[in-house]
Amino acid sequence: MLLALNKPYGVLCQFVDREGRPTLADFVRQKDIYPAGRLDHDSEGLLLLTDDGALAHRLTDPKHKEAKTYLVQVEGLATDDALEPLRRGITLNDGPTLPAGAEVIDEPAWLWPRDPPVRFRKTIPTSWVAITLREGRNRQVRRMTAAVGLPTLRLVRESIGPYRLDGLGLGQTRVLKG
Repeated sequence: MLLALNKPYGVLCQFVDREGRPTLADFVRQKDIYPAGRLDHDSEGLLLLTDDGALAHRLTDPKHKEAKTYLVQVEGLATDDALEPLRRGITLNDGPTLPAGAEVIDEPAWLWPRDPPVRFRKTIPTSWVAITLREGRNRQVRRMTAAVGLPTLRLVRESIGPYRLDGLGLGQTRVLKG
């Protein structure tokens, strides 16, 4: 089984939390299914869950290089020049990144409001950027945007390989063909 979840902000990518925070168990009713990868609690969007270990491995192992696309609201004015280092690959504290797809986009019209809302500062503009990675280090998108002077305010994963949000409502699940 392969299941897509549109993970809300503030939800942990685990089924149990001793501190009582929201977890996958609040949204996923299927048993014996596990996340294929992770999204930080402060990130939103597409999370795949499966009971197929081989499929989970294919989706998450860096040697398979499944593309993952993120829609990122950043603080500051994103320009093609500012994003060029991401396209070439930059060096983070854990080593160089692979080149990433990075383009300035308009805020997606279909995007749901975040709860709580992203902080708004009248004197500092925000921009939206689509970033596509073929690797998945801890908090990589946030570290990459910060490295080019555009700190991440909101991060929504839109796709993993061929799998996309495609209208999946916040907190909803959809069974997919693996």
